[in-house]
Amino acid sequence: MVSKSCREMIEVSNINKTFMLGDSEVRALNNINLRIEPGEYLSVMGPSGSGKSTLMNMLGLLDRPDEGRYLLNNVDTLVLDENARARLRREKIGFVFQSYHLIPRLSAQENIEMPLMLAGVPARERHASVAIILEKLGMARRAHHLPNQLSGGERQRVAIGRSIVMKPAILLADEPTGNLDSNSGREVTEILEHLNKEGLTLLIVTHDNAMGERARRRIHMRDGLVISDKAHEAA
Repeated sequence: MVSKSCREMIEVSNINKTFMLGDSEVRALNNINLRIEPGEYLSVMGPSGSGKSTLMNMLGLLDRPDEGRYLLNNVDTLVLDENARARLRREKIGFVFQSYHLIPRLSAQENIEMPLMLAGVPARERHASVAIILEKLGMARRAHHLPNQLSGGERQRVAIGRSIVMKPAILLADEPTGNLDSNSGREVTEILEHLNKEGLTLLIVTHDNAMGERARRRIHMRDGLVISDKAHEAA
């Protein structure tokens, strides 16, 4: 389901972000510089409070830095208004979260279909796209089940399906196996890695070293700083 024409490069330069925690100022991101090539598979690791989720939010256009520059395929995202940012996010970026964020009253099929519906895609085209994704994720027989009728692994598969139904170039996953048992976590990880092999740029934020070590490029953060950025052979 990954569009082979989607080849988006990420470049961030001198990114800084500060939050106020009570009366104290906390530097969540401290002079971050990154270049992520299309199709890369990388992990961002570090303890709680290291800035890894804040970085993901910046890359996903969910937040703005206080200073710096963020280019997505040579588009300066920081000069865009909120509508333009939302459109770019919808077209180019998919998200997978630890807590799934599925709509309880919608079936698996309807949850995956929701982004297409919001984008005004005709019903016949929506149904055809979702059917392919359900089959791809091994969820065809569970298509009409509600989230509370699914296991944690199945819910995460639905969340992944929703994240890729618009054929994004980039998938940002924040602790995607954090709520899963080891078997379900392994299955979800394999699905994400298969999407990367199809051409999707995959960035996984995790505090789980075992998961992070699977990535070909591993970034470690602490106190808002990138303390290491190394390429490895994939596990």
